[in-house]
Amino acid sequence: MRKIKEPGFLVLLIVLAVGIAIGVYVSKNQSSKPMILSAEAAGGQVKSATGVAPDRYVYYPGTEALDKNEIRVTACGTGMPAARRGQAAACWLIETGNGDKFIFDIGTGSMVNIAAMMIPYQYLDKVFLSHLHTDHMGDIDALWAGGWTSGRPNALKVWGPSGQTPEMGTKYSMENFLKFANWDKVTREYKITPIPGQIEVTEFDYKSVNQVVYDENGVVIRSWPAIHTGDGPVSFSLEYGGMKIVYSGDTVPNKWFVENATNADLVIHEAMMTPNQYMKLYNQPAQLAWRTCCEFHTSPQSFGKIMSTVEPRHAVAYHFFNEEDTRYGIYEGIRETYDGPLSMATDMMVWNVTPEKITERMAVSPDDAWSVPGTAKQPPPDKGRTNPISKEIEAGRWVPGFQAQDKMLDQFGKENKIESQDWRPKMYEELKKEQ
Repeated sequence: MRKIKEPGFLVLLIVLAVGIAIGVYVSKNQSSKPMILSAEAAGGQVKSATGVAPDRYVYYPGTEALDKNEIRVTACGTGMPAARRGQAAACWLIETGNGDKFIFDIGTGSMVNIAAMMIPYQYLDKVFLSHLHTDHMGDIDALWAGGWTSGRPNALKVWGPSGQTPEMGTKYSMENFLKFANWDKVTREYKITPIPGQIEVTEFDYKSVNQVVYDENGVVIRSWPAIHTGDGPVSFSLEYGGMKIVYSGDTVPNKWFVENATNADLVIHEAMMTPNQYMKLYNQPAQLAWRTCCEFHTSPQSFGKIMSTVEPRHAVAYHFFNEEDTRYGIYEGIRETYDGPLSMATDMMVWNVTPEKITERMAVSPDDAWSVPGTAKQPPPDKGRTNPISKEIEAGRWVPGFQAQDKMLDQFGKENKIESQDWRPKMYEELKKEQ
C-alpha cells in the first residue's frame, strides 16, 4: 500500500467524512422532526429566522391580556419551609378575566416571584391565607411594606380562618404582626402616607363547610376545613366564568376536600416527599419522616387517590423541592393511584384555564423587575402626625452633605414644579445657620 505523504489529502478525507456524517444526522432528524415553516401551522406561534418559537412554552408577564372567560394561575411558591433560592414557600397568584388578582398564601420568599410578574401593587391587595404556618404567610411583611413603598394606595386586605381560640386566628396574627412591625409602620406612616400601612382582616369560621368568604365582580371564593397540625387550616375554591380552581393549602386526605373539589378545572394539592427522601435529603429522623409525609401532610399515593376520585381536568402537585432526587419518586407514587393530567409544580409555572383547554407554561421574568404604576395614586402624607425623629437626632444632620445636593434638587424642583421650601425642611435651614 502506498503511503500518503501529502497532509492536504488527509485533511480532505477527514472533512469529507465529517460532512457525510453531518448530512446523515441532519437528514435523519429532519425526517423525524420536520421544521414548522409557518405561524399558522404552528397554531399561532411566532416565526423566527430559524423556524418557529412555540409560544406554548413560555409566558411573558405583562404581554397577554386575559380573555373575559379565562383564568391564569401562577405558582409563586411551591417549596418547603427551609429557604431555597430556586423555590419559595407556598404562594399562588390567580388572575381572572375581569381584571381581579388574588394571592392564595404568601409563604417565605415568595414575594420576589410576585414582584417579577410586574403587576401594579394596587391590584395585589387581596390575600387569602389557608393557615398561619410561616411557610404559608411568612412574606406578608414583604407584600405589606413593598406594596406600600411601591404605590399601593389602599390598605392590604387579608382573609383567613379563625382558630380554636382568638389567639389562634388570623385577626390576632395580623394585629400582632403590625405590633411586631410597629417601628416600620409608624415611620412610614409619617414619611409616606398612613392608609396603605393598614391591614383589613376578614376572619371567617374555619369549621364552616363550603362557606362563601368572598363574592364580588363575578368571583366567588369558598372555604372548608382542612386537617393539618391543629384546628384552623382550610382549603379554598375560586369560581369564575363557570370555571373552578381548588387550592388545598396543607391537609391530609379528608372528606370535605373530596366533596367540594369535584367538578373542578384545576386542583392544586400538596404531595409530600417520601419518608426515605425526608430522611436522606431533609435530615429528618425516621419517626418524623413518615409523619411529615403521611400523618399531617398528604403522601404521593394519597394525592393520586384524591385526584382519581375528584377527577379534575388537570391536577397540580406541589409542596416539595422539585429536583432530580425527588420528583421521580413522588411522580411514581402518584401514578400508582392516578393516571390523569398532572403537573409537578415548581416556581413560575403558569396555567391558563378556559372552558376549552388548560395550557401549562413557564413564566420568563426579570430578576430585577421594577414596580409598575397603576391607575390610582397614593394619598399625600398626613402632616398632622408627630415626627418620629426627635430634635436631638435631627440636630445630627451634617449640613455640608446636604448642601452637596442643592444644585441637583434645585433642578429637580424646577422640572417638577416643586418649591425649594418643600424639599429644604425648616430644620435644615436652621442647621445651616448654626453650623
